[in-house]
Amino acid sequence: MPLVSIVIPCYNDAQYIEQAVNSALAQTYSNKEIIVVDDGSNFETKRILDTLKDKVDKILTQENQGVCVARNTGIEAAKGNLILVLDSDDFFEPEFLIEALTKIKENNNIGLVTCWSNVINTNGEFLYVTKPTGSDVNEVIYNNNAMGSCLFKKETWREVGGYDLQMKNGYEDWEFNVSVACKGYKIAVIEKVLFNYRLKKNSRNTKAIDHQKDIRKYVFTKHKDIAIRNYDKTIRFFLDEIEKSKIETLRFKNSNSYKLGHFFFRNLNRIKSFFK
Repeated sequence: MPLVSIVIPCYNDAQYIEQAVNSALAQTYSNKEIIVVDDGSNFETKRILDTLKDKVDKILTQENQGVCVARNTGIEAAKGNLILVLDSDDFFEPEFLIEALTKIKENNNIGLVTCWSNVINTNGEFLYVTKPTGSDVNEVIYNNNAMGSCLFKKETWREVGGYDLQMKNGYEDWEFNVSVACKGYKIAVIEKVLFNYRLKKNSRNTKAIDHQKDIRKYVFTKHKDIAIRNYDKTIRFFLDEIEKSKIETLRFKNSNSYKLGHFFFRNLNRIKSFFK
């Protein structure tokens, strides 16, 4: 019965943090500690955290430094040799931890364990199910195939140098998973819906879309040995991305909103030129 440290970084999630903590408490596996890292949250969130202090083992407070620093801070303070990270706006089903422990004990080559997930909106309403399939070093850089909230060994986290502090614009989970895979580990998946991921308009991964070019450049440069080893796959990946971009651009140009806007501004310029 190894001790599992559940680390929950929290930034301005007053509306959801209690549900996240309660899902950690509800895990059917009993030998656990819960660490919440307050990453410079607002007053309302701090007020909620104060009501939860008797439910958790530690609440660590720091100035806002981002999720990578918050996770690393919580993991560094963890007593357990096994770490379960959980974002403060998401929550697990009660059976996740005990099933993940069974999975990670199956093979020393398993670096982290994830599962299938419900995707819900900000009101907790079901949207769809996502089914990551897991991956290894030759796949994860092209397709993450894992949820960000997952179970791994603390020694694995140390081995890869923790969450990369350069990943400030999102997709930090992806880079962490790539780093784990680079050490020869595999990402295992429990083929059950045991997690609930909340899709928010202002989430890190939503904002990361605006920084995809720089994020991918950084990750592919950091792990260029994988990209070079799988040269043909790397080329196909970026050619497919270019094709997707072209399709999206064409779809946008054929949309009614684009055509209406184009018609309006074209005629507006004609009117302007008439009065000159």
